[in-house]
Amino acid sequence: MTMKGTERFKQVIQNYLEQRAAEDKLFAEKYHAVGRSIDDIVTYILNQVKKSECMGFDDDEIFSMAIHAAEEHDLKVGKPIECDVRVNHVVELTEEEKQEARRNAVRRLESETYNRIANRNKPSKKAVQGTNIQQPTLFDF
Repeated sequence: MTMKGTERFKQVIQNYLEQRAAEDKLFAEKYHAVGRSIDDIVTYILNQVKKSECMGFDDDEIFSMAIHAAEEHDLKVGKPIECDVRVNHVVELTEEEKQEARRNAVRRLESETYNRIANRNKPSKKAVQGTNIQQPTLFDF
């Protein structure tokens, strides 16, 4: 199952906020008191990004917007924005996905090695073309 960029973005933001709440009791109190949904938090972030007219942000900038949206009672979230967000976080693979990737890599390596060995003894096109060149004789001048 592949996840769209925006869904992955929501997941990253939600995981960050939940981890932050687990580590910071003061933030946890505000976060749970406000009770803003992850969709509203993401909508707020997207509206702030759109206002800034910038194309890329550091993680800290986005996370600070998420914290602000999660803590503020009177925050105007803005209208939902239809877009596709790109997340540059590393995606963790399951053991099954890792094993499949290894099998595919081994198959690819075997195929490349076989092709190299099979083509090693074939004459190159340059060598074949070189044998068709005729030497001029004295009578050709």
